[in-house]
Amino acid sequence: MKVTRFGEAAPYQAPNHFEMRSLRLQGFMPGGPEKFWVGLSHFLPGGGAGPDSSPLEKVYVVLAGALTVQADGQEVVLGPMDSCCIPGNETRSVKNNGNEVATMLVVMPYPEKTAEKPA
Repeated sequence: MKVTRFGEAAPYQAPNHFEMRSLRLQGFMPGGPEKFWVGLSHFLPGGGAGPDSSPLEKVYVVLAGALTVQADGQEVVLGPMDSCCIPGNETRSVKNNGNEVATMLVVMPYPEKTAEKPA
């Protein structure tokens, strides 16, 4: 079992994100998951990501606040415990249009080069 205490979770920088802070809860470490990683993102009011895409599918789970997600010509506002799956290569954007911090769990597979052995 690999336990990561919240107070020990390492921050990371996500490309093309703004007014957002993120923590790696699981993955990219010895003894962690071998096929995917889990991050926690805190979006400040007005913060967001994209628009961009990656070849990897991803799952978003909003834990607090609300986030507007645009993908595949659709726009949806996700609230607490709402989730969505973004397929690989689909352009998406995320935006916190509210006045409170929005928190989102992100689950993604490793990039192909690290899928067998996380760094």
